[in-house]
Amino acid sequence: METGLHYIFAYLSYLFIFIVGLAIATGIFFYFVDVTQTQSTIRRNYPVIGRFRYLFEHLGEFFRQYFFAMDREEMPFNRALRSWVYRAAKGVSTNVAFGSTRLDDRVGSPHFMNSVFAVLEEEKSPSTPILFGPHCPSPYEAPSFFNISGMSYGALSRPAVTALANGAAKAGCWMNTGEGGTSQFHLQSGCDLVVQIGTAKYGVRDEHGKLSEEKLRALAARPNVKMFEIKLSQGAKPGKGGILPADKVTEEIAEIRGIKPGEASISPNRHPEIVDTASLLDMVEHIRRITGKPTGFKLVVGSPEWIAELCQTVVSRGVESAPDFITVDSADGGTGAAPQPLMDYVGLPLRESLPLVVDTLYKYSLKDRIRVISSGKLITPAFVAQALATGADVVVSARGFMFALGCVQALQCHKNTCPTGVTTHNPRLQKGLDPTDKTNRVANYHRQMVHDVEMIAHSCGVRQPKDLGRHHVRLVTENGFSKPLNEIFPI
Repeated sequence: METGLHYIFAYLSYLFIFIVGLAIATGIFFYFVDVTQTQSTIRRNYPVIGRFRYLFEHLGEFFRQYFFAMDREEMPFNRALRSWVYRAAKGVSTNVAFGSTRLDDRVGSPHFMNSVFAVLEEEKSPSTPILFGPHCPSPYEAPSFFNISGMSYGALSRPAVTALANGAAKAGCWMNTGEGGTSQFHLQSGCDLVVQIGTAKYGVRDEHGKLSEEKLRALAARPNVKMFEIKLSQGAKPGKGGILPADKVTEEIAEIRGIKPGEASISPNRHPEIVDTASLLDMVEHIRRITGKPTGFKLVVGSPEWIAELCQTVVSRGVESAPDFITVDSADGGTGAAPQPLMDYVGLPLRESLPLVVDTLYKYSLKDRIRVISSGKLITPAFVAQALATGADVVVSARGFMFALGCVQALQCHKNTCPTGVTTHNPRLQKGLDPTDKTNRVANYHRQMVHDVEMIAHSCGVRQPKDLGRHHVRLVTENGFSKPLNEIFPI
């Protein structure tokens, strides 16, 4: 027995000496590597120890998220907002106790004006479907005011797209395909689809990269393809096309997009054939004529004068020439990959651009003709209700539904290393995302969102969310007191 213990202790001692020796040798090796290299000042001045800076920098964002940041501090979405989405998606109670943790005196903070005479349960009415494209051969009545915004297959994984499409079918809302093309996972779900046409025409391009009328007709023939959206720009990168890194361009994704596998998918900054307002309306009419379906466009508002120019051109041509909808994306929108200067500093945020677009359409008597879709960071009921009250007909969300899939805001969408399987094509990481379970979570999130937005509307004394107006919302101003939204942005 004693001999056996003696051998064990001897073995452990030798192992310890070996590990210590290896650590010392490794340290000496990296010491000489660091003092002789010239790329990093920190490593040259503080060899070996300086390397820990990069480790701490990498771990810092995770420690801040889970240990140090308060519930309302994180960016781009704080823990309180994400927590509501997670609970809604899981189908558990979204009620909270004791008191709100929201700072309600920040400039721009909304307050909804509850009515003394709230709507009773028996007085409520179901939300009215929203009609798109009344002049089209195949108009579309959207059953829901809350839908899934554009996210491409490629930026998202196969199980993520599958869960979103099946969840949309179960919830009764539409799903925007994003600019990456329409996959079999979109089509097989049976959900209502809005096909987005990006600047590279992925999914509807010919061998020369031009718009293919044949592919447009084939898509339009699909019964669940309801509308077409021309993407001019998106919130996170106005003036920059889509960016899909080479390691995310699989053979399947390349086939759907009509490009080569293993090469970065970079879209042009704009549609080459759209050079002015007239050619934009020509493109809208061209696609609408070929497909017979409602057609509009998505943009981030830059110059306010251009919205007026668009309306003037429509009026001069006739209301039939108008786009059937305009999707207004906020400058704080999201994406899988974007240059930081564009993400941080370019474009108008939704709080300015949405009332601008709505008011301009009213000015030219086009609001009833052109539907307004609002997009950008609208992941909880108050934000959705505020957009509807401002004048949006429909709200779409991308990152809200990503959270419903299990996204933890790891900020690795562009690295193919997403730990939740949402934005990666690594089979090992995708295993954690079960499409069947996440289908239910997508539907649960949609259902809770609709319920809670309706609850806000009923509290304000109206029967359904579309009846919310700017007079129902007050925004906190610089002096700490609120002002009615209809006085800040009078129609």
